[in-house]
Amino acid sequence: MKLLEENQSTDLESMVGLTRRGFIGAGALCGAAMFLGGNLLSRSVLADSVGAATGSLIGFPGIASATTDQITLPAGYRSTVLISWGQPLHADSPAFDPSGKGTAQAQELQFGDNNDGMSLFPIPGHDDRALLAINNEYTNYRYLFDHGKEPQSAEEVRKALAAEGVSVIEIQRRNGQWQFVQGSSYNRRVHGNTPITLSGPAAGHDWLKTDADQTGTRVLGTFQNCANGKTPWGTYLTCEENFTDCFGSTDPQQKFDAGLKRYGVVAASKEIGWHIHDPRFDVARNPNEVNRFGWVVEIDPFDPKSTPVKRTALGRFKHENAALAQTKGGRAVVYMGDDERGEFIYKFISRGKINHDDPKANRNLLDQGTLYVAQFDAGDGNPDHPKGTGQWIELTHGKNGLDAQAGFNSQAEVLIHARMAASVVNATRMDRPEWIVVSPKDGQVYCTLTNNAKRGEDGQPVGGPNPRAKNQYGQILRWREADDNASAMEFEWDLFVVAGNPTVHAGTPQGGSSNINPQNIFNSPDGLSFDAAGRLWIQTDGDSSNKGDFAGMGNNQMLCADPASGEIRRFLVGPIGCEVTGISFAPDYKTLFVGIQHPGENGGSTFPDHLPNGKPRSSVMVITREDGGVIGT
Repeated sequence: MKLLEENQSTDLESMVGLTRRGFIGAGALCGAAMFLGGNLLSRSVLADSVGAATGSLIGFPGIASATTDQITLPAGYRSTVLISWGQPLHADSPAFDPSGKGTAQAQELQFGDNNDGMSLFPIPGHDDRALLAINNEYTNYRYLFDHGKEPQSAEEVRKALAAEGVSVIEIQRRNGQWQFVQGSSYNRRVHGNTPITLSGPAAGHDWLKTDADQTGTRVLGTFQNCANGKTPWGTYLTCEENFTDCFGSTDPQQKFDAGLKRYGVVAASKEIGWHIHDPRFDVARNPNEVNRFGWVVEIDPFDPKSTPVKRTALGRFKHENAALAQTKGGRAVVYMGDDERGEFIYKFISRGKINHDDPKANRNLLDQGTLYVAQFDAGDGNPDHPKGTGQWIELTHGKNGLDAQAGFNSQAEVLIHARMAASVVNATRMDRPEWIVVSPKDGQVYCTLTNNAKRGEDGQPVGGPNPRAKNQYGQILRWREADDNASAMEFEWDLFVVAGNPTVHAGTPQGGSSNINPQNIFNSPDGLSFDAAGRLWIQTDGDSSNKGDFAGMGNNQMLCADPASGEIRRFLVGPIGCEVTGISFAPDYKTLFVGIQHPGENGGSTFPDHLPNGKPRSSVMVITREDGGVIGT
């Protein structure tokens, strides 16, 4: 595999003073930068955003861990609430009802619960207006219902479905501050009962047909929406993750076939309980409904009347997010992870090329192409930053053993059972692949492997990019495609960071890699994002007990890393019981939008309102610098 020479650099890299680390050189700036929200910033803006005045990529001092019920930031930064669960989207939408007695109809007109991944879409011709498309992953029954338990009726199932999905909102910058615009014509909910189209190779297959939809092309809803992607043609990709948790069976003698078992369906559901009151989620009565979820859904945020589309060519599994790239030949690439212990990393390459001159011409680009899965070698065994090579294996019917003998009679079946197809081709079982991002500077790809308590068991060998048994801290994997081309079938990989606790486990693999120290310790890396300068932002969703193996880590947090030097500093700490997830920047990078999900999930929080006996609410926060400068410098 050809890599750039050690001393080779692009003009852009010279400008920002990029250094080298490990095998990862600074590859040629290619089409990989284009898909991350349009054109690159001008040289002057980019120079400002890398901290030219200080000469350092990370321009703030790292902060200490915290256990308070608030947002903690470096000196000179502040946070405000943009929008919270239950906030009315329109002037005539019902107000948030903290009692839990609000209706399903009201929730369909309000901001959804447990916000996760999000993307910002500037409104053309308006520097101070933009849209935010924001995932609403799941809902907390403790707070959604007045009784605090699983749904007790079909109406309460509908309310739960209404709390999940996607919220599209308009924001405007007024007096220098971005604010939610209630009543905007763009404001929209796409929830668990919204009509959606199925498209691509699996659409219309018998496994997707139900009594309610005998065509196998129309489905109600999207839910369990974790992270996201943004296409260069201006659409939003929302990813259905733990969808099987929502299905169960009322038949005590229910037999689960290999597909249902592999995707994790159980008779009692996973503390969701929808199947008891809504037959759509009862596999005993509707065995194919579960196959209609676990997809990437494309939404046009600029057209509130448009019908979202589930793109089946991208495969069906527990999608975490969808990271867009572009091949040197102009084709779209989507990197995806399957967030479950021992599952896989995927890559999709479109058949057609991206038409940058006519965005609407790309609307069906993700319906045709090839899906691949990653296979990693055992690496060099370096205990600090292991590295090695890997390859992409094609998941196409009739190739690599994916035929009728293996249980696949068509490409549709390969896609519907993508997990099983990946196992047939001996893909590498990973430590829960979560967010994947592509560097706008060199096209290198980063993936959070959040944790895996079963590594070393159940046929999951220790080694390669998964170097620890019973991995409780997680790591961040990085790879570079051969010839710096996203269409390559080979790549080189290393581990950018191995999380751990050097205070508790000094001198052992559980202490983490050399760029982890007592001042920046964290566990379970989850969300990832790059800014234009190449700073890597890391969000966590892990153990916040602050004791035992996790002593000193405090609440979940967001950190900032320099990919070249490996330096990592803590930037933000969230309130009690939350996950810090979801990240987007304003076009000038002077405002950062960050999601705070499920504060007080198990009690102990009244964030963000802090009212006496108040109910905690997931929220999107606005982070700015008091001097108006670029975030992170």
